[in-house]
Amino acid sequence: MSDTTHAEERVLDDAPTLSQLEEEGEVAADYIEEFLDICDFDGDLDIDARNGRAYVGVTATDNSSLRVLAKTDVVNALQELTRLAVQSKTGAFSRLILDIGGSREARQQELTELVERAIEQIEAGAQSAALPPMSSYERKLVHDVVSERGFVSESEGEGRDRHTVITRS
Repeated sequence: MSDTTHAEERVLDDAPTLSQLEEEGEVAADYIEEFLDICDFDGDLDIDARNGRAYVGVTATDNSSLRVLAKTDVVNALQELTRLAVQSKTGAFSRLILDIGGSREARQQELTELVERAIEQIEAGAQSAALPPMSSYERKLVHDVVSERGFVSESEGEGRDRHTVITRS
């Protein structure tokens, strides 16, 4: 291998390699494991690479210990901290996804229900329906659900105000 760093490889290639995603997952898992130890929470970690992203899942046989951490805002904040830890260690931007106690699946269900209510508004005569601001990952999930339902969606706004607007196709 050449003398390029992981960050330089990504700039040249743009998409992370499987080994880079595995490294992200390992670094993230170490960070999360330390965090859980500090909080005195038990959890099993699962590392995976899917769709060009590293995924780290945290589960526990007694999910009650993870319930506090599984709230959407907490998961998003901890995910950002974990991404920063990965970036600090690897020198490369991370798009890592963190799931705590099934929080991502629960959030996907919430987003699906949100889309369904928005589509009902459109079917009742509204020209469009705007959803609240959300992360790029959540907007991607929304776009997929909207497309499956035969409607069109676009992201609008900037920064923390970026949100999805749904219209008829």
